[in-house]
Amino acid sequence: MPVCYPTIALQDRTAVDLRSLRYFVQIAESGSITRAAEQLDIAQPALTRQIQGIEAELGSQLLVRLPRGVRLTVAGRQFLDHCRRILRELDHAREELRNRSEVPSGRVILGLSPTVGPLLLPGVVDRVRRQCPQITLKIVEWFSTQLYDALLAGRVDVAVLTNAPPSRALKLTPLISEPIVVLTPPQLRGTRRFYTLAELSRTPIVTSEAIRHIVEEQIGRSGWRLNVEAEIDAIEAIRQLLLRGMGPVIMPVSTFHSDIEAGRIAAFQIADATVHRMLALAYPTERKLPVAIDEISRVVVGEMNALFDAGVFSVPSAGAAAPRGKGSRTQRRANTRRARADARS
Repeated sequence: MPVCYPTIALQDRTAVDLRSLRYFVQIAESGSITRAAEQLDIAQPALTRQIQGIEAELGSQLLVRLPRGVRLTVAGRQFLDHCRRILRELDHAREELRNRSEVPSGRVILGLSPTVGPLLLPGVVDRVRRQCPQITLKIVEWFSTQLYDALLAGRVDVAVLTNAPPSRALKLTPLISEPIVVLTPPQLRGTRRFYTLAELSRTPIVTSEAIRHIVEEQIGRSGWRLNVEAEIDAIEAIRQLLLRGMGPVIMPVSTFHSDIEAGRIAAFQIADATVHRMLALAYPTERKLPVAIDEISRVVVGEMNALFDAGVFSVPSAGAAAPRGKGSRTQRRANTRRARADARS
């Protein structure tokens, strides 16, 4: 039985149907009309006519034809975002109707940052297998700013963001306010109990670009600035520096929790400043969450609570290993209240 595609009337002259939108997305993602035609299993002239029809309909050039492939114009990039959003909404509507009386199922794209992914992934994947095996989970790892844009563009369904700015387009549910600490190789611990901002202004340190911005924004009123020797956005590279005896490093306390617990890395509080990052669960506000996305959101919150109870977000005392079970439910509620207050400020 042939598939009937609903149409979206843009002008009175013609109509752009969902098939055309899918064709355009395929061309944009493959960067070539020829490759897209092969992937879609249709004749190239027919595909070209479809795109020409869309361009005529919109009155804008969407593609620049190159000797090898195509390039999106500014209008083409904007139209691509709209196409993806429309197609995602259709998929979500189909899944929501299908799952209304069934167990949660479908495909969900979860976005995590490089410092959050290694923490959450094992537990989240295990929980999905046990609690909602009908859901196909795709996990992407991007920086928080990229995840923010991907949520708005419809390329990601739900994500854990760091210090996300308030937005009417996104619903932010605070998860935890996590301390940012100074990390060193254990042999540099000595009798040290903490670092001061004065020391950090003199001592060459390593951190990531995102964490540097967070820290400097929060200590800005004190008049101190970090003495950043290197900005490294590769988390494993930072870890290797610490394991090879280099440091200090400034990162969230959970980033290398297993190494801190094993005594391979020492962690210290910043004595004269409260420096933290806020993690929040984010998803677009423009639509009601499909059942599958809502279920994955619950899984993420459950795993985050389990990590807190395990002491993953706790600051060790005097550079010692983080004790197990340090995060109580009372502490978690207080931490969440603080995170929500930060989100409102």
